[in-house]
Amino acid sequence: MNAYQLILKKRNGDQLNKREITYLLDQYISGRMPDYQMSAFLMAVFFQGMKEKETADFTLAMAHSGEMIDLSTIPGIKVDKHSTGGVGDKTTLVLAPLVAAAGIPVAKMSGRGLGHTGGTVDKLSSLEGFKIYLSREEFIQRVRKNNLCITGQTENLVPADKKLYALRDVTATVDSIPLIASSIISKKYASGADALLLDVKAGGGAFIKTLPEARELAECMVKIGRQLGLKTAAFITDMNQPLGRAVGNALEVKESILTLRGEGPADLTELCLKLGASMLVLGEKMDSLEQAEETLKEVLYSGRALNKFVSFVKDQGGTAREIEDVELLPLTKLIEEVKTETRGFIQEIDALKVGLAAMALGAGREKKEDEIDLAAGVEVFKKIGDTVEKGELLFSLHSSSGEKISTALQLLKEAVVISPEKPSTPPLIHEFIPSSERNRGCL
Repeated sequence: MNAYQLILKKRNGDQLNKREITYLLDQYISGRMPDYQMSAFLMAVFFQGMKEKETADFTLAMAHSGEMIDLSTIPGIKVDKHSTGGVGDKTTLVLAPLVAAAGIPVAKMSGRGLGHTGGTVDKLSSLEGFKIYLSREEFIQRVRKNNLCITGQTENLVPADKKLYALRDVTATVDSIPLIASSIISKKYASGADALLLDVKAGGGAFIKTLPEARELAECMVKIGRQLGLKTAAFITDMNQPLGRAVGNALEVKESILTLRGEGPADLTELCLKLGASMLVLGEKMDSLEQAEETLKEVLYSGRALNKFVSFVKDQGGTAREIEDVELLPLTKLIEEVKTETRGFIQEIDALKVGLAAMALGAGREKKEDEIDLAAGVEVFKKIGDTVEKGELLFSLHSSSGEKISTALQLLKEAVVISPEKPSTPPLIHEFIPSSERNRGCL
């Protein structure tokens, strides 16, 4: 067996077995296989795809390339959640304490944001004293104590993915369904979860632009989960406009706190209740999504979810002062308002342009090593289908630089279309793919 034979086999559309995949990844990770050969293999996968079992074997080999987190000492079914990323997607900050307060252990490892989509650990950095990076022992101890912990990913978690992604990024092989799916599931499998809920975003502000592509990715990941014994379900949700109102780290933390108080935007609240209900079913706390959602409403509006968020923040070194007074979160020197110039209906709010505007203001990073302004971002005050009068507030821009505001203003002016006719409102949730085929359609 050698790399050339395996590249040729995949180029010809044949399926690799588990031993061949393990050999290929071992050769590459150890440095015995050069980048140009792995690039050829990735391009072969891009054009030929992978079969279901082949993708699962590739995912498993990726997961075992580094540290495997063992959460078996934590009682209960540990349910993780992953979003493919979107503009204003702060669901983890609401969902994790909501579900943990309902009795599901949430042990989550998250990464930093890159590009126009924010990372959970960046958002949490807005909280004074909050400790992002924990040892494995600290991580497990906090989940056992509080039913909830969110920490930054360790360097040893799925090193094969880090190396492969860097290569995919420069060889035009990023947007391959089996490679995307194996990248996501390998990290979740290595993190030790028993079950996984996926939020696959579809639309202009997401990595996946179309519903058919999002469905293909979601179904692929659910099937991989089944193959690996990881109980997996997926929602396909809309990202043609920002989720909630806030886009930017501290702004999104503020909105999450307000949501946990029961005062959040309708779309963010609804999505968190739907996602959370599925996590309760995956964790075998509830038998039906309807029953689970009613339970979560009680947890949310009784204040139990907010109390769980407070204990979670304090448990990881935060003062939690910002939860009591959201105005203590990081603030920018400058705030610029954008108002409507005509009356009518909001026809379009381009989520990508809003995300790029927030990035231009300092809320995102182009490269992993870039510094970000935690206070920077955009607030969005209208949704598609809303009625607007001339002079109504559309956006507020938060930044410490007038030059950055000028750049963002141009993007935001291009982001909104106002028309005289009321458009149809895009659905928040397009589809639900359950962990078992016999449950399909239960949403």
